[in-house]
Amino acid sequence: MKPTLLVLAAGMGSRYGGNKQLDEVGPAGETIIDYSIYDAIRAGFGKIVFVIRRDIEDQVKQRFVEKLKNRIEVDYIFQEITNLPEGVKVAPDRAKPWGTSHAILVTRDKIREPFGVINSDDYYGMESYKILHDFLVNDQDQNTYSIIGYKLGNTLSDHGHVNRGVCRVNEKGLLENIVETRQIEKTDRGARVVAENGSIQEFTGNEVVSMNLFGFKPSCYDFLGEEFRNFINEKGMDLKSELDIPTSLDKFVKNGSIKIKVLMSNERWFGVTYREDKPFVVDNIRKMIRDGKYPPRIYD
Repeated sequence: MKPTLLVLAAGMGSRYGGNKQLDEVGPAGETIIDYSIYDAIRAGFGKIVFVIRRDIEDQVKQRFVEKLKNRIEVDYIFQEITNLPEGVKVAPDRAKPWGTSHAILVTRDKIREPFGVINSDDYYGMESYKILHDFLVNDQDQNTYSIIGYKLGNTLSDHGHVNRGVCRVNEKGLLENIVETRQIEKTDRGARVVAENGSIQEFTGNEVVSMNLFGFKPSCYDFLGEEFRNFINEKGMDLKSELDIPTSLDKFVKNGSIKIKVLMSNERWFGVTYREDKPFVVDNIRKMIRDGKYPPRIYD
């Protein structure tokens, strides 16, 4: 059975200032998602599942579902704030989604096979999808997952801070822990984080980071479901608290419930965290077309 690719596309892109998931960066109007799906098909994935908001359903249908007919199976599901475990209490005026762990959980009835997870506004590179596909096809341990790792220096924006899951990896290539690190900004010597108290954490740029490119087995739904219920019981009355994938994974790695292989990619990530990032993305897409990595029109 071919693995599935899960595309997380329910975020608003507040720092970007618009719906960046549907912004056009290719010469024929392609989005970053189009290039991600193109790479996933080439790597051998057999199905695409989108997690979206209801207000972009028509756009997703028009831009992706119709265009991908006869190329790959496509499905989608809504990330609803009300999709919660039975019996929990939450703030009635909550408007913000519950985070990326919740986004995976809502797909439980859609996915039965090993699957990859990506952000819709991140470009990961063809090599990364091939590495992910091969892991999902060949690794038979249902409680072993994967992270496609990148060097921090290959994932920074010139136009502002970013959030990254900084990984500690043992000599066997297994994840020891992952820390969701916020407000990382590029510097001449690498990167840094300036805390509210003024303390500075320096990075060389060679640190291994997660870009939310994961490989999961269906067993993850039980682990994430348990962690999400605990999160809701503790934070359900908050208006903005979210449960992200790295936080969920870190707990189960540390207690030995799962193993996570960190599989390094040499690709250079880019994305549209900020609107000022878009010209860089457009230029890189054009260069890769000139180099023959992509056709001028993906859907021809």
